[in-house]
Amino acid sequence: MDRILVTGGAGFIGSNFVHHVVAHTDAHVTVLDKLTYASTEESLAGLPEDRVTLVVGDIAEPEVVEPLVAGVDAVVHYAAESHNDNSLEDPGPFIRTNVVGTFTLLEAARKHDKRFHHVSTDEVYGDLELDDPKRFTEDTPYNPSSPYSASKAGSDHLVRAWVRSFGVRATISNCSNNYGPWQHIEKFIPRQITEVIDGRRPRLYGDGLNVRDWIHTEDHSSAVLAILERGQIGETYLIGADGEKNNLEVVQAILRHFGRSEDEIEFVRDRAGHDRRYAIESGKLRNQLGWQPQYADFDAGLQATIDWYAANEAWWRPHKDAVEASYAAKGQ
Repeated sequence: MDRILVTGGAGFIGSNFVHHVVAHTDAHVTVLDKLTYASTEESLAGLPEDRVTLVVGDIAEPEVVEPLVAGVDAVVHYAAESHNDNSLEDPGPFIRTNVVGTFTLLEAARKHDKRFHHVSTDEVYGDLELDDPKRFTEDTPYNPSSPYSASKAGSDHLVRAWVRSFGVRATISNCSNNYGPWQHIEKFIPRQITEVIDGRRPRLYGDGLNVRDWIHTEDHSSAVLAILERGQIGETYLIGADGEKNNLEVVQAILRHFGRSEDEIEFVRDRAGHDRRYAIESGKLRNQLGWQPQYADFDAGLQATIDWYAANEAWWRPHKDAVEASYAAKGQ
């Protein structure tokens, strides 16, 4: 595939994928991104101009999407509204971007017969009990619990329907929680890291025992590229790195990396509908496509992430006060 369109390619996970593609293939990448608050041109800094082209636009607008899809070999669809708290306050943008935007892209891929990969989330499956040994698999029934996860579930169903009804050459991946460079500091791990850098106590929702299955974004990128290149059309692949940690353990690990006491934590009011546990079984991806994570050691990946935020304060500092003010208004 010589030409790839990456939607949301200036956001956190998308930009890391663009860096990965440039480093590991010879493909030219066109990035389509709306450049909302959670994405930035700076996330693409340093990439060769002859390999990466940025187009600012909305994936829900056919006049923007169609000519771009027509000019590439494949579409990798990362673009999404993804903040759960924001979806509780205003679901509208989540429906427009995640559902209408995916529909618009699928129609263009259908018209021009393009390879299509849809990047989704494990949150479409709802959550698991803390004492339940099960993990999500490709056969787990959908049970979304927020407007965000419901909108992503809807987009997944659209992709499957377009494969079956119209023969679109598409695959889907549902990934566990990502961490790594370029993640907006409203998100859990970078918020805690930057709070500790600023000498404050990190804040935890509720009892802090909610479990997430963490994966470094570099590992997510390598998995998506493997699916794009070798995945079977119509199939869904779950991406995970066996990184189950509860939120309390993650914050304690961050404090340890900074030489701070593990009990320097402020507990705040839990968020509405907070899922208790996510866990991914990624055996299909590993066995069929031969994929393995580079950061199987969560602590090593966390240290690399801390080092990145410490070295790139100029990137996140301008947004820090506004993020904390927003959380403070909600008592969090």
